[in-house]
Amino acid sequence: MTMDKRQQHQYYGAAPKPTRFAKHWCLLLISIFLFLNTRTLAFDYGDALRKSLLYFESQRSGRLPYNQRVTWRHHSGLTDGLEQGVDLVGGYYDAGDHVKFGLPMAFTVTMLSWNVIEFQHQIAVAGELEHALEAIKWGTDYFIKAHTSPNVLWAEVGDGDTDHYCWQRPEDMTTSRQAYKIDENNPGSDLAGETTAAMAAASIVFKGTNPHYSHLLLHHAQQLFEFGDKYRGKYDESVGVVKSYYASVSGYKDELLWGAMWLYKATGDDKYLEYVIGNAHCLGGIGWAMTEFSWDVKYAGLQIMASKVKASKPFQLSLYASSSKTGILVLEIFIGFCFCPVSKMK
Repeated sequence: MTMDKRQQHQYYGAAPKPTRFAKHWCLLLISIFLFLNTRTLAFDYGDALRKSLLYFESQRSGRLPYNQRVTWRHHSGLTDGLEQGVDLVGGYYDAGDHVKFGLPMAFTVTMLSWNVIEFQHQIAVAGELEHALEAIKWGTDYFIKAHTSPNVLWAEVGDGDTDHYCWQRPEDMTTSRQAYKIDENNPGSDLAGETTAAMAAASIVFKGTNPHYSHLLLHHAQQLFEFGDKYRGKYDESVGVVKSYYASVSGYKDELLWGAMWLYKATGDDKYLEYVIGNAHCLGGIGWAMTEFSWDVKYAGLQIMASKVKASKPFQLSLYASSSKTGILVLEIFIGFCFCPVSKMK
């Protein structure tokens, strides 16, 4: 007898991460890397990249476009948010279920955008750039809808418990489409921080081709960061139904730093870099070991971005409120990073 995801969680404990939808950014990244480094082999890694992006089309929720390549999929989830009086149509389903989980979806869009930022030429040579941009925009269009006011972000649509007991096509859904949000009284700094990262990274992607949309994404990203930083808390404590599926085990501090770093990359505004540096106080290699980079834990990605900042810009030590006394630069700070008290943006 097979067990569903909730039963497996109860029996075995927390599921290993990364899980479900968040796995597929990794497949995309691996496909690109192999395409760049093994073109001479007989394997068609361009086709692997194409199929990785095709997967995202199969996971689309909402009203599908005329150029939808996965022809067996049709419109679905067209009343999402209706009971709450908001338009939450769109976005991506998590896996074989029909829940739209905000945290792994945002992380996936961040990683898709990072891939395009780093490997745009190679993706274009493979003929997949337009599809990659469409995959990113499908996610960010939904995030814009979900961010209904500066301090409100809709975190989830659907309920995993009821959804997983009913096997059906998304076009035929009969399960609950209850929507859940974070706000000033129900904070979720981790979700706000990751959605900040997703929208800031995407703003870089679209800056050259769609500047108005890029500016809109950046506006939302900045508002979300201020919201997440001011009203602190884990989103799974505000949205309890998510705990069995995407619990925020690592907490929210990594997402706040991750979001701030992406805002710095998108804007060049030193206040975001100062936030990142000023909040990296725990040194010496203690605390979190960097054994994972996933929808839950962002420190490894943060360290990579910090090392590139150090390599590309000759900073003055006066920028660092906490590091000037020790003379430790960005990369060294993040190699020794662990959980520590986080000071809010001034």
